[in-house]
Amino acid sequence: MRTTSCLLVAVLVAGSFAVSGCAYNSSSADVYTASQAQREAMVRMATIESVRAVKISSNDGQPTGLGAIGGGALGAVAGSAIGGGRGSIVTGIIGGIAGAVAGNAVENGAALRDGLELTVRLDSGDLRAITQTSTGEVFNAGDRVRLLSSGGVTRVTH
Repeated sequence: MRTTSCLLVAVLVAGSFAVSGCAYNSSSADVYTASQAQREAMVRMATIESVRAVKISSNDGQPTGLGAIGGGALGAVAGSAIGGGRGSIVTGIIGGIAGAVAGNAVENGAALRDGLELTVRLDSGDLRAITQTSTGEVFNAGDRVRLLSSGGVTRVTH
């Protein structure tokens, strides 16, 4: 019975992580939503002033709680397997708390993406900073780039 409940919890936790992974919100210059496709965008030319590596949180720093719940459940099951009687209850509680903390940290870590903060000087002389997910496109100070702006979203490309 205990093995079956452990397996069930593991399957539920794995499923919750799989579902939360599908909710990836991209801030990449290469990814368009369906509503952004085939829309006219304003194009401005600019020169890269500076490039800075940043981390972008796809969950805005607000975890869904699935990591804490899943980690807590797994920790409680694993902890309760240690000891017997009241000892297994105590270790189950401790395991649940430790699992919840670890699960929350894993969820927050999985939500981080590599990004770039690009400071550009427009041909008009104005400075702008745009942050976007890193896609492997290399930007260096002095590069001429295009700023594509539409609906409050601006992308930097070569």
